[in-house]
Amino acid sequence: MPHWSRWMVRMAMIHLCLALLLGIMVSFRPLTMRYPVVLSASPVYYHLLMVGWATQLIFGVAHWMFPRYTREQPRGDERWMAGIFFSLNGGLLLRTVAEPMLAQSGLSLWAWLLGFSALLQWLAGIGFILAIWKRVKEK
Repeated sequence: MPHWSRWMVRMAMIHLCLALLLGIMVSFRPLTMRYPVVLSASPVYYHLLMVGWATQLIFGVAHWMFPRYTREQPRGDERWMAGIFFSLNGGLLLRTVAEPMLAQSGLSLWAWLLGFSALLQWLAGIGFILAIWKRVKEK
């Protein structure tokens, strides 16, 4: 398994664990009523589950399993996958912090950071499409 595929699969598993832990915390409302930031983290739970786990797992496995690009560079330029990895995970980390804080404080800084996190994740998605596009071909 290629280097960046391994890292994406590992991070997908970490995001799955974080999402499940956050889901448990959000579902125990009587115990977490004292911590309003936890109560406002429900969208983060779904985002960690769908983008952090499912999407990242798909990216990692697709990078590994899709047909070769060339014999010299079977998966294309690996720097693309590094950028995708850091952009996706940076965006997820930023969203994990910014979204509950925006719900609690309403400070415009958190709104800007939330928007920037969305941009990072969007760039990761577009980058993945561009990186994998040339590998989608007939046999």
